[in-house]
Amino acid sequence: MTDTRPETPAPDYTALFAQALQESPTQDAPVLRPVHAQVSPAGLPQGIVRVPDTAAPIALPVGHEVLAELRSQASMKIGEAAGADASMTEQDRRQRGQSIIRQVVSEWATKYAASGSDLTPQQERAVREAVFDELFRAGRLQPLLDDPNVENIIIYGDKVRVDYADRPTRTWDPIAKTDRDLINLINHLARMQGQGERALTPATPNLNLRLADGSRLAASAYVTPRPSIVIRRHRTRGQGLNDLVRWGTIDASLAHFLTAAVKGRKNIIVVGSQGVGKTSLLRAMAREIPSTERVGTLESEYELHLHEDPEGPEVVAYEGRESNGERGADGKLQGELTLSDLFPQLLRMSLRRVIVGEVRSKEVVPMLHAMNEGEGGSMATLHARSPQLSIERLATLCLEAGIGMTEALAYRLIAQAVDFVVYVRLVDETELVGHDGKPGRKHRFVSHVMEITGIGEGGRPSHQMVFAPREQDGRREPRAVPHGNISQSCLEDLVRAGLDRTVLQRPWGSWSAPLETVVPL
Repeated sequence: MTDTRPETPAPDYTALFAQALQESPTQDAPVLRPVHAQVSPAGLPQGIVRVPDTAAPIALPVGHEVLAELRSQASMKIGEAAGADASMTEQDRRQRGQSIIRQVVSEWATKYAASGSDLTPQQERAVREAVFDELFRAGRLQPLLDDPNVENIIIYGDKVRVDYADRPTRTWDPIAKTDRDLINLINHLARMQGQGERALTPATPNLNLRLADGSRLAASAYVTPRPSIVIRRHRTRGQGLNDLVRWGTIDASLAHFLTAAVKGRKNIIVVGSQGVGKTSLLRAMAREIPSTERVGTLESEYELHLHEDPEGPEVVAYEGRESNGERGADGKLQGELTLSDLFPQLLRMSLRRVIVGEVRSKEVVPMLHAMNEGEGGSMATLHARSPQLSIERLATLCLEAGIGMTEALAYRLIAQAVDFVVYVRLVDETELVGHDGKPGRKHRFVSHVMEITGIGEGGRPSHQMVFAPREQDGRREPRAVPHGNISQSCLEDLVRAGLDRTVLQRPWGSWSAPLETVVPL
């Protein structure tokens, strides 16, 4: 649908930030089972095969029609209990619900046993948990949300695909009996997360929300042939740079450099494609911000969760809000608050840094102004296919902001605002097995750290690689290692922030062993 909202004059973000700085520092499918994903082996090197699917099915002793009946019985009794006690909190309702579900399932199990089919204690517990999930959690989605190795859940009607961190992608049984049931489940999730203003309806056919575990859900219906849902999991929330070193995302040399860059108040953009770990890296770097600082975060859905870190800096967290689907007389969507709408208020919160979870639209302009006019140290993530293309992506977003910005001004703003671009790469080899029979895995690692050094040829930002892959004397390292390129003024700032300059003189960084991949990179 074309956005017909009229353009409004852009706020003076430079003045706002300067002012802020001055103020203060299916029915017959009772078994949920994985099915082999159909992946073409074409083009694989000889001797490399796909990893076999060995996951065991997650079985329920009865069909989902029985669960629906048990859910209905328990729901009625829970509603009666809540009606009789007006002071019942949500936690009380859940505890009372567990007791009622146990009673309802126990009575049903007794009748079920009388028919000649006894249930084991484990089976009865599985039924109780499934009924509880239907009422208070995510229903048939819950086993997938509980799996720490699930990265993405992709649903299109009755087709379900699951991406894992440690094994190949698989397809699963339907999550709901009908498309209508699937939409009801998504709206149930929105209500449970306290985001009742967000719903999947004909008036609001697109829905974005965060789940209790920090996962991000995006759903569309009524404008697609069937409901389409993607759930992006955040399997880690409290990790720091040392954890990323342990996982192989960065090495100790790069961790030391990034720590100095954060403490030295350098403006950093983390870029990469979807699902590579940009948010995880940004979150880890943000944990290096001194706890004495006041930081503002701006996200469409909370994913950084810096405001929940008791050891982190003081955080003012802002989250965008979706509209109710109606438009006012001015054409603006009623109830909607975009990141660009929230930015002016955020800049009035006496902040020393601003962190934008993901730059997608008009918020790019105030973000760059905040980076340019403040003390530095702001950060954001951005989708781009290479570190160099991140500059073009930022410029394109500036031109699309609708405030009359020229290409030359966009490039100048970027060159003045951004200090470093950190590029994260993902290599997925989970479908492959090497010649030694060892299965492949997913490799996430930083491959480049690019410094923006000012205005260069043609008015575009000039840049150089501080860290990048290296190939020398028959050795190839695809991960980021030092290249010794950095401007003198920036180096001096980082040294004052604690950087050991000898780190930049290690040609192979601190990697203790080559990256083990099935197919050489």
